[in-house]
Amino acid sequence: MDEHPYAAAITFIPVTDLQASARCYADALGLPLVLDQGGIHIYRVARGGYLGLCQRTEPVIADDRLILTIVSSDVDTIYKRLVAAGIATDGPPHENPRYRIYHFFARDPDGYRLEVQRFLHPFDEG
Repeated sequence: MDEHPYAAAITFIPVTDLQASARCYADALGLPLVLDQGGIHIYRVARGGYLGLCQRTEPVIADDRLILTIVSSDVDTIYKRLVAAGIATDGPPHENPRYRIYHFFARDPDGYRLEVQRFLHPFDEG
């Protein structure tokens, strides 16, 4: 059996305003849209890793137990892009010695907690 039989991973989250979410994920974060199914947009986050946004009419209840983390070597530039786009953050990137990462948190239009981080130790990035 193949050691890695899976082709990709997609995390789907419900959103109340697909266009506002598109401005956050496509415009501000720069994620490429790979599939538009009308009420569902799928964005590439990394090779084999995708984020699907699903338009919903009922209110979305964002829960801080869910953190959408994006790993990047250029955390500072992404922070500046999000701030320029009016996306709320918890402040500028900083080092977290406990986890040996450099990161910051933000909130998408539905209140989901986003984290952009760089590992300060070796990490298998695929």
